[in-house]
Amino acid sequence: MHYEGITWRPPFEAESLLLQVTTGCSHNKCVFCSMYSDVPYRVSPMEEIDADIREAKANFRGKNRRAFLENGDAFSLSADRLKAVAEKINAAFPDFEYISAYASIKNIKDKSLRDLKELRSLKINKINIGVESALDDVLAFLGKGYTAEEAFVQLEKLGEAGMEFGLNFILGAEGGGNFRRSAVANAEMINRVSPYMVFVGTLHAEEGCALYDEIARGRFRENTLRQLLDEEKQLLSGISAETAFFGTHPSNAVPLFGALPSDVGAMLNKISAFEDSAPASVLDSVPVKGEEGAIIL
Repeated sequence: MHYEGITWRPPFEAESLLLQVTTGCSHNKCVFCSMYSDVPYRVSPMEEIDADIREAKANFRGKNRRAFLENGDAFSLSADRLKAVAEKINAAFPDFEYISAYASIKNIKDKSLRDLKELRSLKINKINIGVESALDDVLAFLGKGYTAEEAFVQLEKLGEAGMEFGLNFILGAEGGGNFRRSAVANAEMINRVSPYMVFVGTLHAEEGCALYDEIARGRFRENTLRQLLDEEKQLLSGISAETAFFGTHPSNAVPLFGALPSDVGAMLNKISAFEDSAPASVLDSVPVKGEEGAIIL
């Protein structure tokens, strides 16, 4: 199989066929991300893709009957290219349930409603979208390259095409002790577009990304653990759409997973139990990067 650089995928795609169709990220301007900083974007030649599908057909033993297209935003491929790849996967693996990928609002915008319906008919579904925030000023700061209204339009287009999608949001993206606007706006977006899944992670700036430098220079103040948990509680309380909530990213101090809105009470109780047992010195400090999910009380 052809893989270039680190191969990233959602945790729930661990047992899926990972097929590289692009390398790097076509956008690569998000201030919090260093995943593809040293990996030039390119489209995989169809010959490589064909060879990988043949190899996978002979050797794939994953438990998931689905494929995940790599790397950073495979949905950046043209609709025609995605259709061709999907047809090849379906021919080799007719029993696969769906074909997924990372996607961005910008490369959904490049595809017509007709394109999306055709892709859905070829089993492309449940794409994973890093929308990150529903606030324009936060989106601009993060370097996402679109507005909240543009995100709404494209997400509703996906829904009209019959395509399910998951949305990723970042806790603490406002910084400076602010979080209430984010919690309200993000919940409103979720309720309006009804993703099949919501994935949340805590703002995590590693050395090598622009945000790391902003924090080091004192230009961005990270939120405390208490503020991060308050944001998550307000977000959970504001979601009325039926969706899966996936809050088990390693950057989160309290791992959460469940179905909303039915499990919201249990998840809020889990956060409250953590807060009750955590000393104020922990709650009122910025979590050490890489240790958020390993806090021992």
